[in-house]
Amino acid sequence: MQTKKTQHWIRPDILLMMMAAAVPISFAAWQALLNNFAIEMASFTGREMGILQSLREIPGFLAFGVIFLLLFVREQKLAYISLLLLGIGTALTGFFPSIVGLYLTTIVMSIGFHYYETLQTSLALQWIDKSEAAETLGRLIATGSFAAILTFGLIWLSNDLLQLDYVWLYLIAGGMTIAIAATAWIVFPYFPQHTEQHKHMVLRRRYWLYYALTFMSGARRQIFVVFAGFLMVEKFGYSVSDIALLFLLNASFNVLFARRIGRLVGRIGERNALLFEYTGLILVFSGYALVEQSEIAAGLYVLDHLFFAMAIALKTYFQKIAAPEDIASTAGVSFSINHIAAVVIPASFGLLWLASPELVFYSGAAMAFISLLLSLLIPDRPMEGTEHRLATFLSERPARP
Repeated sequence: MQTKKTQHWIRPDILLMMMAAAVPISFAAWQALLNNFAIEMASFTGREMGILQSLREIPGFLAFGVIFLLLFVREQKLAYISLLLLGIGTALTGFFPSIVGLYLTTIVMSIGFHYYETLQTSLALQWIDKSEAAETLGRLIATGSFAAILTFGLIWLSNDLLQLDYVWLYLIAGGMTIAIAATAWIVFPYFPQHTEQHKHMVLRRRYWLYYALTFMSGARRQIFVVFAGFLMVEKFGYSVSDIALLFLLNASFNVLFARRIGRLVGRIGERNALLFEYTGLILVFSGYALVEQSEIAAGLYVLDHLFFAMAIALKTYFQKIAAPEDIASTAGVSFSINHIAAVVIPASFGLLWLASPELVFYSGAAMAFISLLLSLLIPDRPMEGTEHRLATFLSERPARP
């Protein structure tokens, strides 16, 4: 029998934080090492990097498949399985220092990462009360960032002091994620869902603004994930240790500010939070196109990462407008929508990069501007029936005689 002390920490929010910590241990290591590993060990150019990133996003595009897997596997168990795949894919990466090998291990890692991210969003929005959602989501980001700090610190020490090979770096990171996932599976019970979720795809017209913002978020984020880091290595010659320290700084800011950002979103509302984010990103992407000093580029990279923490507002906006039974299905569908552009942009923009890296970043600024315009349609108090300001306007129009 469990003691009261044991029961006190066996809660859904503790499980979410534990799993949130497991993800960046693998993914942050994979991401921090990727550009150097790909260039040094597999002779990647912008073209191969673009193809790899497009392949990485295919599982995200197919995230709606989570809905059908829920017919056979509980959502919580599927989250554990996804974490195991993330750890396995990362652990194997260093053993295959070739173009094809890196493509294959990336797909395995990506299936675990994207399916888990879909499930985490769904479980968090189901388990967390609306009044606490923004702050709790900020706490999850901070928890993941703290784990990332430890990971980046380990990479920096292992590379600079111990001179460990890529094989060991990837193996250690992936193994830690596998260990955390297995522990969570064994220790935590299955927590009940308050509302039975749909086990089929749900596309509702009234969610169109959320879908549009999600699509633009996926397109815009690829510029940061794929090409901002590549800029640091190719143009400014950043080493593995330099990239690890840069990621370490990003994670430190998240630990310090993510929970505060969550509170800010709850206080100023989703529309104002997103307007602030998109205005900042327009300036940051334009800065990438013009920057010539490595220190300024690093500052833009950190600022870019911090702005993306404001994306909490998009999740809480959906929680407020969604029917409770739609959350799991829509989380999968929206994740696929988020990755439609993500499948196309890395490869196509990889070719654009060869002609003009500046145009890649100006395109990112244009995407942020479109998102800015869309966010103006979010109402002051989003809810079911008032999903966007056009709905409010139409409901207030007098009926025709």
